[in-house]
Amino acid sequence: MQQFMSQLQHLLSTSGSGPVNWDLARQVAASQLAAAGDPAVSPYERNAVEEALRLADLWLEPASALPSGIQTSVAWNRNEWIYKTLDVWRKLCDPVASRMVGAMGDLVPPEARAQLGPMQSMVATLGGALFGGQLGQALGSLAAEVLSAGDIGLPLGPAGTAALIPANIKAYGEGLELPEDEVRLYVALREAAHQRLFQHVPWLRGHVLSAVEMYASGIRVNREAIEEAMGRVDPTDPESMQAIALEGIFTPEDSPAQKASLARLETALALVEGWVCHVVDSAASGRLPNVVRLAEAFRRRRAAGGPAEQTFAALVGLELRPRRLREAAALWAALTEHRGISGRDALWGHPDLLPSEDDFADPVAFAMSEFDLSELEGFDFSAPGGPEEQAPGEPERRPDDGTDDDKRP
Repeated sequence: MQQFMSQLQHLLSTSGSGPVNWDLARQVAASQLAAAGDPAVSPYERNAVEEALRLADLWLEPASALPSGIQTSVAWNRNEWIYKTLDVWRKLCDPVASRMVGAMGDLVPPEARAQLGPMQSMVATLGGALFGGQLGQALGSLAAEVLSAGDIGLPLGPAGTAALIPANIKAYGEGLELPEDEVRLYVALREAAHQRLFQHVPWLRGHVLSAVEMYASGIRVNREAIEEAMGRVDPTDPESMQAIALEGIFTPEDSPAQKASLARLETALALVEGWVCHVVDSAASGRLPNVVRLAEAFRRRRAAGGPAEQTFAALVGLELRPRRLREAAALWAALTEHRGISGRDALWGHPDLLPSEDDFADPVAFAMSEFDLSELEGFDFSAPGGPEEQAPGEPERRPDDGTDDDKRP
């Protein structure tokens, strides 16, 4: 046991607080990126990103009733993406990790817990390090693929900061065999559209993140899978902890409540991504020579998810891709046709006004449904237009008039 403790000492020396060893996660991700390569952002790339975001915001003006949401334009390398988005990952992953750590503690027989005494805390520390190492690998892989701060549909970066990752955009453009500047501008359009949405719809950030957390709260821990994973830990080799694959230890609970949580999450992701796709394609139409190819490539990329997204989904039980992206984009297009840009974007004024999953089946019927036009008169998108933003885990605020989530215009 003394030998085991000595060899684990360095690995567990920075356990931090909470169920995940985030210091270890950062170290693992940085080490992975160093091995794969993390090119520094050149002055040319920085200027190119700033110019692309400025032009993108200009193109979006006539395509959206929401004003610009960009306060700062930046170019990140891959390590910066991890560092700048880690706070949100912490909020999303800690609840899932805490259940895994708790399940690891349950593996110790009750009669043995009293004998272990202070050593019980070692189980939690071990679990936090194990999960931190796995998350570090997943985030390192994601950092090598993401193209911008809002690339996977979640508000991961600081509010008002539009960020592109030049090295990943260059690699992605080479794969598409399209000019780098055209791909960069299309990514900038998507990032600028995300910023408009999340900056000027006050309740949306909390709504999306709480939908993720609500779904995560219903994920069950497969104790047999944890026991099998822990059985592969080699006491003489602390690095064996990082090599353990935790995929499969989380399984969604097959209950009506969990199915409803999943539907709410998928609808939220699809509505955000569908709006971005529709607005960006409207703004880029006639301006970018390869807009059709770019639009289709990005739709497939978001709908299928890359290898890193799939790894992350297997690790924490969350799929961060909009399954009904095409239906959502068609719905926003129908709303534009029948209600105009202002009428379409006014639906973001309150979550009760947004389409439901059922409305995806007949977008024209929803777009032509009756609603009170007086509610949209003088709607100011530059000011807060909905309930206050909620932090993940905070109970969802309801209107005082007794309405519920099924209210429709």
